[in-house]
Amino acid sequence: MNFSFLPKYYNFFIIGAKNTVLLAIFTVILGVVLGVFLALMKISRNKILNFISTAYIEVIRGTPLLVQIFIIYYGLPAIGINFPAPAFLGEYGEEFVAGIVALSINSGAYVAEIIRSGIQSVDKGQTEASRSLGLSYNATMRYIIIPQALKNILPALGNEFIVVIKESSIVSVIGIHELMYNANTVRGNTFIPLEPLLIAATIYFILTFTLSKFLGIAERRMRVSD
Repeated sequence: MNFSFLPKYYNFFIIGAKNTVLLAIFTVILGVVLGVFLALMKISRNKILNFISTAYIEVIRGTPLLVQIFIIYYGLPAIGINFPAPAFLGEYGEEFVAGIVALSINSGAYVAEIIRSGIQSVDKGQTEASRSLGLSYNATMRYIIIPQALKNILPALGNEFIVVIKESSIVSVIGIHELMYNANTVRGNTFIPLEPLLIAATIYFILTFTLSKFLGIAERRMRVSD
């Protein structure tokens, strides 16, 4: 094993890990927001909203993430839709935003199904009781159903967050300097094929293991609150 490159290139892995975490945070937030709307649309009695949500989920889940990234990054600018490049994201801000959009669109479809199943797992008597007390449909979903559903879906939602961290490595194909991209840069500069990948794999494991522990703590606290 040859890790002699670390003193010179350790900063590549630190920057890559930071960008991976940023990608995951933005993707999780946007994916959950999108997933909630899609889930509510899918269980809606409005056939148009139901059709739109179902079609979106089936198309996104039925096509590879890599293809979606290429369509977002190369296809949208070709029809005049360009991505902003926020200053705080540096010179690769446009690629970063494209990566966040692609990952969020993909994650939203999976989160929608998780949330939908969680909502439908709540006893229908809860809805009937809240409506009998005079709560509107929106208030019932906001204050009664969704909080209970979140407790039911937390493990599945946590798994999706972990998947997002690992899948973020695929956006290296459009030049985002996340962990996998920087690991490959080190491999190219040092001509050492294996060890940089081992460092990247270790960092991915630390990130996902830490997140799984925090989710476990949150899940236990929710069970105690019951």
